[in-house]
Parts: sequence; structure tokens; C-alpha cells
Amino acid sequence: MIKQRIQQLSKDLFNEVVANRRHIHSHPELSFHEVETSAFVAKKLDELGIGWERMADNGLVALITGEKPSDKVVALRADMDALPITEANEVPYKSQNAGVMHACGHDVHTSSLLGTAKILTELKSEFGGTVKLIFQPAEERLPGGASLMIKEGVLENPRPAAVLGQHVMPLIDAGKFGFRSGKYMASTDELYVTVKGKGGHGAQPQQNVDPVIITAHILIALQQIVSRFADPKNPTVLSFGKVIANGATNVIPNEVKLEGTFRALDEGWRAEAHLKMKKMAEGIAESMGGSCEFTIMKGYPFLINEPKLTEATRSHAEDYLGKENVVDLDIWMAAEDFAYYSQVADACFYRMGTRNEGRGITSAVHTPTFDIEETALEQSIGLMAYLAVKQLGN
Repeated sequence: MIKQRIQQLSKDLFNEVVANRRHIHSHPELSFHEVETSAFVAKKLDELGIGWERMADNGLVALITGEKPSDKVVALRADMDALPITEANEVPYKSQNAGVMHACGHDVHTSSLLGTAKILTELKSEFGGTVKLIFQPAEERLPGGASLMIKEGVLENPRPAAVLGQHVMPLIDAGKFGFRSGKYMASTDELYVTVKGKGGHGAQPQQNVDPVIITAHILIALQQIVSRFADPKNPTVLSFGKVIANGATNVIPNEVKLEGTFRALDEGWRAEAHLKMKKMAEGIAESMGGSCEFTIMKGYPFLINEPKLTEATRSHAEDYLGKENVVDLDIWMAAEDFAYYSQVADACFYRMGTRNEGRGITSAVHTPTFDIEETALEQSIGLMAYLAVKQLGN
């Protein structure tokens, strides 16, 4: 059976996948600068005899076609970029690039997809249809590598019936995988606000238009976007993490700057909330004698896992891993540019457990101590290969 063949190949390839993961981890590159990572992937594809094309500068797309008759197509996606974080782990594969680290697991995603590609290459005589491999740059920075690759036609010629992606999750034990049908991850927008007034001496407030007080009113009022305007059944997040009022104990500044994030799970509400936030902030500032510049940098859309595809994918995962190793996921208000694929095609984005409390591998993504339990790579490459061939109807 093809499942047993995939499981054996996964065992055989485990050490190679670990080596690839450690090489990529040691040589991280920031979004839009994945030159060496892309070259490494291209070399590995060449060694497998898999033709590839370049997209979105450092992105790669490749095809593996089974030898049995079928015109079905499925796409598998991995991202390649790293984050501007200084790694704190003391491991043999520690980042060699100062201030850059694979702290979100993209080294895992890329090495896993390379391993999956090798399994599928070995099995070409045993399945029909085409697997499209998408090695994507710049997941971590707007406008997102996914949007660029889609614009350049990554989902065309041939067009996949489904797009699958996996992502590490340190909240789940290694060996387990998580799925959620329907809305899963949030849209994300960056908010940049400048509140202007008239600064001066703190002991003479009557001569000033205090932007600090105006900002305080704006910050409190904007929370009504979540507490009073958003449907309680529609998760919404509005947070401001940066406030700069560059005055002093007795100096009122001329302006205050704010930076924040807005997240939602509905595109219509997202657009409506943008207008409400801007109108509310500008109105409050004007009513208090000041002004407000409210800029919204629109980010990724929300991510939705197509229900029928996701239920089928989950069922195949249970068959491959055992039901005890497949878990439910809750809504996650973080964002992912895989969402762009889910907005234009049937998609399923699932989670790969990487946690090992016994070895102290528990750190969250985007932290200097993030790492993974590497034994999970065996299941990672095998599951993705199995999901691909089952999606193709084999």
C-alpha cells in the first residue's frame, strides 16, 4: 500500500531532512532577501530531477507528475524567510547571520516540502495527477510573498484544485497535527496615527492644545470598535502597542504618535471598521481643538479552511497518523499570508506539533529561544506526501 511506502520512505529520509533543516536554520535570510535559501532549494530540486521556475524574485514553483493517468492537481506550499531576531539557542545549528533567525519555523516548512518532494519523486509510478510545489518568499512582510506569487500566476498552468500548507505549532506535542474547518486566522492591518495639537509649558495648559489628552480620549473611545460595534460572534482585536509623546514632565509636545494592529475574521466588517476608526479618531481630535492623521496599512486577509477539503484532509491525516494524533484547533488571531491562497482557491492550512516539554522545547514562535523537536519531521514529510496523493484520488 502507498501509505506503508510513504511511511518507510519518511523513515529513510529523516536524517537528510534534519540536515537540510539545520542548514537552512543556520543560514536565515530576511523577507525579500532569501537568495541563498532559494539557491539551496533549487539545487535540491535539481538533484531530484525536478524542473522549477522562479517567481516573485526568490520564489520557486515546481511540478511532480505521477505516471498514472489523471489531470488532477494539488499544490503544497512552504515559506522560506526568517525574522529580525537574535537567536539565543546554543545549538550546533545556531544562526550564523547576526540578528536574523528562523524563529517561526520556515526552515522546517521548507525542509519538509523538500522531503515530501523526494518521497513523491520516488512514488511517481504509484500515483496519478500533478503536485505543484510552492516555495514562497516573504511571508513575514507586507505585501506578503503569497500575494506576489498569485499575481505572477502560481495558481495557474496548471490550476490546483486545492492548496495545502502546514505550519509549526509549539503548543502541540511533536507527532500530533491540528486542523480547523472554516475561519481560522485573522486579517491584519497596521495602524499609524499622529495626533497634533499645540505644545508648550506644562504649567500653562490654557495656552496649549494638549495632544496627550486628545490621544487618551482617542485610545479609550476606539475600544468601542470592539466592544460596541463588532458583532460579539465575530472575533475582533484592536491593540495599540506603541505610544510616543516626546515631551517632558513640564513640556506638552506638539504631537503624539500611535502604532497598533487591527484584526478581524470578516472582510466586510474589516472595511467598515476601518472607516469607523478613522472617523472617530479624527472627530475626537477636531472636537478638542487638534487634528489627527489616521493611516491604515492594509495587511493580509483572514484565512479560511474550505470545509469539505479540510474535513477530507483531516480524515486522511487520521488514517496516516492515527486518530489520537489529530487534534482540533481553535481560532487563532494571528495572521498568515497563506490567507491569500484561501481567498482565491480551496485551501487547508494545518498545524504541525513541535513541542517536547521533556527537552525544554516549549518556546513560542517569534522568540529568540524557539526551536523544534526534530523527530516531528518524519511525520511532517510523510503526512504531506500522503495528503497530496489522497487529494489526487489515489
